[in-house]
Amino acid sequence: MRRIVGVDTARGLAVLGMVAAHVGPDDTWRTVPPGGFAQLADGRPSALFVVLAGVGLALLSGGDRPVTGTRLVQARLRILVRAALLVVLGAALVQLGTPVVVILVVYGGMFAAGTLALRWPRPVLVAASAAVALLGPLLLPLGDGAAIVSERPVDPLTVLLGHYYPAVVWMSYVLTGLAVGRSDLRSGRVHAWLAGVGAALVLAGHGGSAALTAALGRTSELTTSEPHSSSLFEVAGNTGVTLLVLAACLAVGVRWPRALAPVTATGALALTAYTGHLLVIAALGTDVVWAPTTATWLWFTVVVVALCWAWRAWVGRGPLEWVLHAVSTRAADVAPDRLPPRADDGGAAPGTGGLPGPADEAAPRQGQTSDRVQEPSPERR
Repeated sequence: MRRIVGVDTARGLAVLGMVAAHVGPDDTWRTVPPGGFAQLADGRPSALFVVLAGVGLALLSGGDRPVTGTRLVQARLRILVRAALLVVLGAALVQLGTPVVVILVVYGGMFAAGTLALRWPRPVLVAASAAVALLGPLLLPLGDGAAIVSERPVDPLTVLLGHYYPAVVWMSYVLTGLAVGRSDLRSGRVHAWLAGVGAALVLAGHGGSAALTAALGRTSELTTSEPHSSSLFEVAGNTGVTLLVLAACLAVGVRWPRALAPVTATGALALTAYTGHLLVIAALGTDVVWAPTTATWLWFTVVVVALCWAWRAWVGRGPLEWVLHAVSTRAADVAPDRLPPRADDGGAAPGTGGLPGPADEAAPRQGQTSDRVQEPSPERR
């Protein structure tokens, strides 16, 4: 499957948005937009990143023409191996001690869980996403009394009920992305549908939260749409924003595929870019996060984009993306060998005399394809 330019572009915007959330300047004093421009990068880029994980799941398993049989087994193995590598990488990045909430452990866990839904039709995926968004926030209070320790990023309680990326809620984004990825992402009609649904969800999420707050005279954990509140309204609003961004990127990618080439290259190397910027934060110290400046943010953004653009043009696949691709593809080489004759057939297949016949020797071994696929890739708060 050929890479879809718009998906890489959206993933690049997600990575750059997370960079802005980590090292971007605070301007919470602004009233237009409410909470300042910094709030635009708080929570929403990571939600876009996870929605695109769902899209990646779909593309790894056939896109709008889902694979079956052995190819489905291969797709699941590739996904599970990538998920395991992402969890290991995320746990290692946590040990850097940066004041950044690393998303990769939860991301990898949800990526693995998504293999259970690879054969679900789109209506079921949409219904499941809505159910998780509705019921997930009701489970979050269970984590208040649980021993959730951020230093144990692989701890199941942290993955399921952690404050920033609780899987019981954020799995809704993965299912939404999987439903989107089961569509023809090069179709203008699909782009229009995504934009329309996205606008409606933004209105329902943020508008509904504002209306309830005004009616009740106060804000509660279930009615707020604040970043990382993981309420139904925040999930609806974030999902709407991600669909709008994805629709715009897909439309631009189809019509002018080179218009946003630097951002698209960043998305193609999303895992490398995300990991690299955390390594730089660890090298520079915590002040770059707690006392950010506009100059620092611009420096991070320009360097990330420039390095990704140059690497993509001169080398191709990113180093971490290459590891995920090579290891998962090798692990998914599961084409079955021919079975020996059944014992109840007298120990030999009919007409063969117990020896492999020409058909056995000529039968090609079903192997791994060389499809080009979407790399899954992948806050200070």
